[in-house]
Amino acid sequence: MSDNELGLFLRIRREAVPPAQVGLPAGARRRTPGLRRSELATLAGVSVEYITRLEQGRDRHPSSAVLAALSDALGMTSTERVYLHRLAKAESPGFTCNGSMQPTRVVRPAVLAILNQLEPAPAAVINRASEIVACTAGYRRLMGPIGLFDDGEPANVARYIFTDPRAREAHPDWEHTADKVVANLKVGPFRSDPVVSALVDELTLTAGPEFSGRLSRISGLPEASRVDRLIHPEVGLLRLAFESLELSADDDQRLIVQLPADDATAEALDRLIGRNPGSLRAVAG
Repeated sequence: MSDNELGLFLRIRREAVPPAQVGLPAGARRRTPGLRRSELATLAGVSVEYITRLEQGRDRHPSSAVLAALSDALGMTSTERVYLHRLAKAESPGFTCNGSMQPTRVVRPAVLAILNQLEPAPAAVINRASEIVACTAGYRRLMGPIGLFDDGEPANVARYIFTDPRAREAHPDWEHTADKVVANLKVGPFRSDPVVSALVDELTLTAGPEFSGRLSRISGLPEASRVDRLIHPEVGLLRLAFESLELSADDDQRLIVQLPADDATAEALDRLIGRNPGSLRAVAG
């Protein structure tokens, strides 16, 4: 496992930038995916040695000016810039944020009311320990038959994805799904949270390298939206437009919604959920 999340994130972003994006030739003998450290150093106006120290975790306290220069050089999005600054802040002595607080299973009445209004759409509230703490009947009807709730409630998405053989059958893009589950576990306090830390230790033992390998190479910056494929035992292949919406910092939870990404999926969900036919229309995906 990486204990150097700042360095890991910088390396991931450096390797994801095509040289052509910053006006550099790809070159026939290039062995490094994305940018070389020397190229990033030149673009950011720092030394190669400093980039190396950051990526290796030997320097964990870059200044705001350096972070801004690296963000500009790598063409980071606003979300990525905020995440980079958060990682740097987390390395500062005395930084605790909400690391001593356990993930809450209590859902505010207003959030429960929102879930009710989202029926019959599959939607759920999930905390940072990957627990489904509330959901719509539509979500339960979608995810129940593939086994998510078989071990009781609150259902744990990470445990299901990595330890239930049915997860691989239900998720044809399982590798990508597993990546995103790990990214979500690494958001926030991560190892400073005793509940999350215990789950990580458990999955390291039960899931082995499939889980532990991802800890060392995936940053805690999950996608907020995507299209997922799901093979449902009753209605077959579904394409679902996934949206993840962060609730307030006090809630420390997120609302996830899955809508049909095409007309065939909309019709299949109508048959599966059996409520208000035609109410779930396909969204662009």
